[in-house]
Amino acid sequence: MIFSRMNRPLLATGAALVAFAVLQPASASAAPNWRTAVQILAVNDLHGNLDAVPGAAGSVIKTDAAGNQVSVQAGGVARMATLLDAARQGQGRTLTVGVGDMIGGSPLLSAAYHDEPTVHAMELMGFNVSSVGNHEFDEGRKELKRIVDGGCHPVDGCAEPGVRYPGAKFPYLAANVVDTKTKKPILAPYWIKKYAAFKVGFIGLVTRDVPNVVVRDGIKGLEFRDEVSTIDKYAKELKKKGINAIVVIIHEGGATSSPVYNFNCDAGGPGAGLTGAIKDIAKRTTPLVDLFITGHSHEAYVCNVPDPAGNRRLVTQAASFGRTFTDIRFDMNLKTRDIVRSSVSAANNIVTLDTAEQSPVMQLVETWRARSAAVANKPIGYISADLPGRGSTLPETPLGDVIADSQVFGTRSAGAELAFLNPGGMRADLVYRASGTEGDGVVTFGEAFQVQPFDNILVTMTLTGTQLINVLREQYSGKNEAFPRVLQLSSALRYTVDLGRAGGDRVLADTVRVNGQPVDPARGYRVTANTFLAAGGNDFPTFVAGTDRVNGGIDLAAFVDYFAANSSPGTPLPKPTADRITFLPKP
Repeated sequence: MIFSRMNRPLLATGAALVAFAVLQPASASAAPNWRTAVQILAVNDLHGNLDAVPGAAGSVIKTDAAGNQVSVQAGGVARMATLLDAARQGQGRTLTVGVGDMIGGSPLLSAAYHDEPTVHAMELMGFNVSSVGNHEFDEGRKELKRIVDGGCHPVDGCAEPGVRYPGAKFPYLAANVVDTKTKKPILAPYWIKKYAAFKVGFIGLVTRDVPNVVVRDGIKGLEFRDEVSTIDKYAKELKKKGINAIVVIIHEGGATSSPVYNFNCDAGGPGAGLTGAIKDIAKRTTPLVDLFITGHSHEAYVCNVPDPAGNRRLVTQAASFGRTFTDIRFDMNLKTRDIVRSSVSAANNIVTLDTAEQSPVMQLVETWRARSAAVANKPIGYISADLPGRGSTLPETPLGDVIADSQVFGTRSAGAELAFLNPGGMRADLVYRASGTEGDGVVTFGEAFQVQPFDNILVTMTLTGTQLINVLREQYSGKNEAFPRVLQLSSALRYTVDLGRAGGDRVLADTVRVNGQPVDPARGYRVTANTFLAAGGNDFPTFVAGTDRVNGGIDLAAFVDYFAANSSPGTPLPKPTADRITFLPKP
């Protein structure tokens, strides 16, 4: 990591209930005596964001009284803790689940201590169980095992000198993550909650696409198996144990037809507002499963995706970064010991910034903040306006342009002419308004870290002109065709995309220019990418064929150095126009 961990005191636990309005899912009239109510509160893709994320990446879209879409800022785990407590009031049987990527890709406040602060926060917030996500593997299998089982970090040591990190107090599940030697899951495939009159089984798993979205060195010796066959296998196993109520918590998601957090997904028919991998998985998975709680795509939805028998079955997700949580409620049939499908309802709730912060969680966050403040608050650069990045709705972003330019700047000694950044490598926006006492327009190290938290090594390689064009086409072809991944690009590169065409043909090869000149198919170009992209991540296999590879510095260091060289209080970095790609609309 960027710096060694710092000491932390042990905090007292406990939670005070505060009355706040929580959007409850629609409920039926009082249940007969052979039925009893259960609540599940779900959070996904927190990514160690203990604080609310600034800018568009930390906002939620809702509709106002006039029906207009408006953006509201949201987030902060201490606020979420208050709302979770409020939602639990009056609920006799309530469970709280995580759906992967709760850690990883985190801001400095959590990442500096290898996400132990986030795990402790989850414990205080009452989490019962979590599935793994792809980002739980950011630091590799061994580090995930340490997070689960405990122990001090092998390099940075104990967060509190001499005090062993005890490990998560809740189980992590990984049903489809299998050791290639033992052929067994590396973590428990399911967790069973036992009540006096019934049991509920939770099967936890992650997208099988993990090898394409993480650095592969960290997952050597692991196999990520098919989601449907894995769920079917363990659903049958739970059924044999006499467990009829089965919930899947899976780190895989889909795209929505509306950005509004509580849109009607079923307005055009069951599940009509949802597309993507999770919808296909839910359609094909055994009817033994009663409910899907999902993550990964950072969308908010509550959709009915009927099971193979045609029965109603809800699929939910709660956006990301702690902006929302899902409140799911259902009745258990005490005779059949199964979930009454017709009773299942769910609603997403916004963690609004006017919510009071729960004291124990707030104290925990502030303790970690005090330890990292000296480094986090150090100014590293200056901007003249907001630089939208993760929160932008456009394929090319001003912040993406700046990051790509910084990567060329940082690898000039390796001959870099161009740089590419995968969109998932940009985790936040840079906001002009001060987040603390640093002053407007000042970029702090903590803010820079939040944008680039992965410590990726920059790799400079030679690609031929033909290979360069192939990389551009891979944004729109293969596995990226259904949901294109537009790479952020440095200033020397220009090209045009025709959205009226299909697949890789959308990239008009004769428009590609490097430093104003048409691309020479035979010439070699020096191209920089982070280690993830350089290894073919996000389904860009052409990068793997790059030759004369030179490993450079860390992406964050290049970002910081770029600001130091190109901005000052009197001459802040201007906002790029983000016009390096020209998009021709569909006719």
